[in-house]
Amino acid sequence: MCLIREFEEAAGQALAEGHVRGSVHQYTGQEAIATGVCSHLNSSDYVSSHHRGHGHAIAKGLSPSRMMLELFGRQGGTSNGKGGSMHIADFSQGMLGANGVVPDGVTMAVGAAHAIKMQARPEIVVAFFGDGAMNRGPLFEAFNWAKLFNLPVLFVCEDNGYSVTLRTRDVTAGPPAVERVAAFGIPVSHVNGNDVVAVQQAAEDLIEKVRAGDGPHFLHASTYRWYGHLAHDKGLYRDPVEVEKARQDDCLLNAQHWLMQRGTDAERIDALRKTVRQQIAEAVEIALNAPFPSIEMAFTEVQDVGGPLWPR
Repeated sequence: MCLIREFEEAAGQALAEGHVRGSVHQYTGQEAIATGVCSHLNSSDYVSSHHRGHGHAIAKGLSPSRMMLELFGRQGGTSNGKGGSMHIADFSQGMLGANGVVPDGVTMAVGAAHAIKMQARPEIVVAFFGDGAMNRGPLFEAFNWAKLFNLPVLFVCEDNGYSVTLRTRDVTAGPPAVERVAAFGIPVSHVNGNDVVAVQQAAEDLIEKVRAGDGPHFLHASTYRWYGHLAHDKGLYRDPVEVEKARQDDCLLNAQHWLMQRGTDAERIDALRKTVRQQIAEAVEIALNAPFPSIEMAFTEVQDVGGPLWPR
């Protein structure tokens, strides 16, 4: 969680200083969800993400240094600087990719889960998405397909209360959106997304069921994003009192209190955070000094349905 927090703070600062092109959607405040869920995944399991995907990638085991290179558009990044913040992917770590289209990462996750089942493989897939996706048609197609074929996929809804600049509940008709999931026959579980221990315990139970062939499950995690939809977004559509109240329920501080109550020294936690801060600072420095990808690299890692597009 500390690693994700420091990465996101550095990413937002780098965008403000003009080092990152495009956009940065910070995961700050939601770190407990990715951490708690991914703690139960094997390196061979798969994860799909959304536009706010840095936390999922780090929790799945991707290199923060390579991710920072990717944000800076530099050679050596997870996609050699060609994907950027919203498209972090590393198939070697089971990260199928972040995705700027809501909720296309979920449909891809279901496709991956179907492939796993057809090949009788032991892996599972976790699909992360926000509450804004609950009003998107493709998500319901994904639910239907996953349940119909009893696929090994865990759906994780990170409910931070907002769809870009609107309260999700203000643009959602009928009962709470998660009730739509139950209509497909998919079991629904709820958890406090700011409590990493609670998330870890809930995810452990659900992941065991998915691995055992119990089909898809749905985890609804309530949380709050500290910053605006984008790093540039000042979030003026939110009441400052609401934001400050949410920040008091900091998942990192909650975890710190839990650890200290069980004997962990505050000095040990402080040392960890200092180490992580230095790690991310070094990642930024490496990215600043790394070369941009060559023109020739624009023609690599592209689907080739004919002859070579560039002399190899």
